[in-house]
Amino acid sequence: MSKAPTLILTLAVALLATPVLADAPIALTLQNHKFTPAVIHVKANAPSMIALSNKDSTAEEFDSAALKVEKVVAGNSSGNIRLRALAPGKYPFMGEYHAATAQGVVIAQ
Repeated sequence: MSKAPTLILTLAVALLATPVLADAPIALTLQNHKFTPAVIHVKANAPSMIALSNKDSTAEEFDSAALKVEKVVAGNSSGNIRLRALAPGKYPFMGEYHAATAQGVVIAQ
C-alpha cells in the first residue's frame, strides 16, 4: 500500500492550517505627524499587514486599543504591523507621541 495519499493529505491539512495574509501589505506613511492614508480598508475575517514608513525625523508609536497593537517605529525608518483577522467594523488608531494629528481608522469589510 502506498503512503503517497496519506502524505498528500497531511501536507494539505498543514497548508490549510497555516495563517496566510490575505493581500499584500498595506502601505501607510507617517509624515509631518500625520498618517496617509488616514483610512485603511482590509478584508474582514482575514489577517493583514500594514507597512508603516515613518518619514519624520522622530520616532512614533502606532497605537490602537481596538486593534490590540502597539508598535514603535524610529524616525526615518519603517516597520510592519500585523493585524489579526478582524470582524467587520471600524478600528481607530493613532500615533501615541502626536495623538492630536496622527490619527486614522482601519475599516474591515
